[in-house]
Amino acid sequence: MLTVGTKAPVFTAESTKGPFAIQDVLGSKCVILIFYPGDDTPICTKQLCAIRDGYSELEANDAVVLGVNPAGLSSHQAFSGKFGYDFPLVVDRDESIRKAYDVGKILGFFAQQRIVYIIGKDGKIIYAKKGNPPVADLLQVLKRSSKE
Repeated sequence: MLTVGTKAPVFTAESTKGPFAIQDVLGSKCVILIFYPGDDTPICTKQLCAIRDGYSELEANDAVVLGVNPAGLSSHQAFSGKFGYDFPLVVDRDESIRKAYDVGKILGFFAQQRIVYIIGKDGKIIYAKKGNPPVADLLQVLKRSSKE
């Protein structure tokens, strides 16, 4: 897992909202990068629905949200459509994004770990946590970073 203060790797990838290049938003917005194990699974659905429900507040605090896992675009589109996610789900078929962000695998081979990063406008990681942190924690980090 990358640590706070590390410069975030840049990437371009296909997403449910079309091609996405992280470097296009850095400098103007913070990026909440959510690595989650699988589309349409119980914990992942709960995590991303919580993000969906708090998305307007995250956006109001100058953040964009991206969900990332190695599923294909059709899986991401079905999952996103089923639950009404306004944020893009990024395709990482070759797992290059996961590897660049040092996201490990569960049990060494199965699915990727659940990790949330927040990347500040300066392109450095300002938050890194395994698991499913509450949206309130993410908002707190965003609000603190906007004061700095």
